[in-house]
Amino acid sequence: MIHPAFIKKQRIFLFILIMLIIATMIVGAGVGYASISFDRIIPTLLGQGTFKEAFILFSIRLPRICITLLAGMALALSGAILQGITRNDLADPGIIGVNNGAGVAITVFFLFFPISSDTFVYLLPLVAFAGALCTTCLIYIFSYSKQSGLQPIKVILIGVGFSMALSGIMIVLMSSADQEKVDFIAKWIAGNIWGTDWPFVLAILPWLIILIPLTLYKANRLNLLHLSESAAIGVGVPVEKERITLLFIAVALAASAVSVTGGIAFIGLMAPHMAKAIIGPRNQLFIPLAILIGGWLLLLADTVGRNLTDPDGIPAGIMVALIGAPYFIYLLLKK
Repeated sequence: MIHPAFIKKQRIFLFILIMLIIATMIVGAGVGYASISFDRIIPTLLGQGTFKEAFILFSIRLPRICITLLAGMALALSGAILQGITRNDLADPGIIGVNNGAGVAITVFFLFFPISSDTFVYLLPLVAFAGALCTTCLIYIFSYSKQSGLQPIKVILIGVGFSMALSGIMIVLMSSADQEKVDFIAKWIAGNIWGTDWPFVLAILPWLIILIPLTLYKANRLNLLHLSESAAIGVGVPVEKERITLLFIAVALAASAVSVTGGIAFIGLMAPHMAKAIIGPRNQLFIPLAILIGGWLLLLADTVGRNLTDPDGIPAGIMVALIGAPYFIYLLLKK
C-alpha cells in the first residue's frame, strides 16, 4: 500500500515535468537554423501557417523532437531496470556495453548487408536488439556465480571492458569502409540524432507502448529483486525467470533508442537517480518520473546542442556526456 502523500507528491512532479517537456518542445520547435516565431507555432500546428513554416515544423522539427523525447524515455527506463536487477546504482546501458553491442550490430548491418530504403528504418531496432542482447548475455554469464548469484561490481567492470572492446571492433570495421558510411557510423558513435523523419518515430513507438506498461506491471517484482535474492525467493518470486524477463525488456528499450539516436550514454544513469531523489526508491513511484526526466534531459540536450554551433551543432550524446561523466565519477566515489 502506497501512502496517499507519496502519490500526491508524484502527481505534482509528473505535472511539473510535463510542463517542462512542453516548454522545451516549444523552444525546440521555434529555434534553429531556420527559426519560427513562437507566436506562429500554434497557428502552424492548426494548419494556418505558411508553406515554409509548415515544412520546418512538421518535416524537420517535430519528428526530431518526438525521436529525442521517446529515446530519452526508453534509455531512462532501461537504466532503471538494469539498476534494479543488478542491485548496482552505476548500471546504465551506455556504460556497461549494451549500447555498443547494438552499435556493432548496426555497423555490420549498415556496412555489409544490402539495405532497402523501405525496410531499413524498421529493421534497425531489431538488428540493434540482437547485438545488444548478445552482449548482455555475455556480460550476464561472466558476472554470474552459482554461489553468490549476480555480482553487481563484476557487472560494471565486465560491462566497461565489453564496451571498450566493442568500440574497438567498430573502429576496425570503419577502417575498411567507404567514407560516406564511415561518416554515418562516426555520427552514430558521437550520439548525433540522425533518425529525424516520421518513420523513425513509428519504428521506436511500438516498443515503448508495449514495454513501459509491462515494466510498470512488474514494478513490485523489481522492488524485491533490488533488495536481495533471498528476500525475493522468500516471498515466492522466480528470481532467474523475472531477472531474465526484465533484462530482456531493458535491452529492447536501449536498443530501440540507440538505433535511431546513436550511442547516447548516461541518460539511463542520471534519470533514475534524479527520480529516486525526488520520490524515493519504490519502483511504482519513481519509474514514471524517471521516464519523463529521461525524455526531458535528452530533448534539452539536443535542443541546446544543435543551436550552439552552425550548421550541425553539437551531438546530443556529447552534450549528455558533458554532464553525465562528472556525475558518474561522483556516484563512483560515493558508492
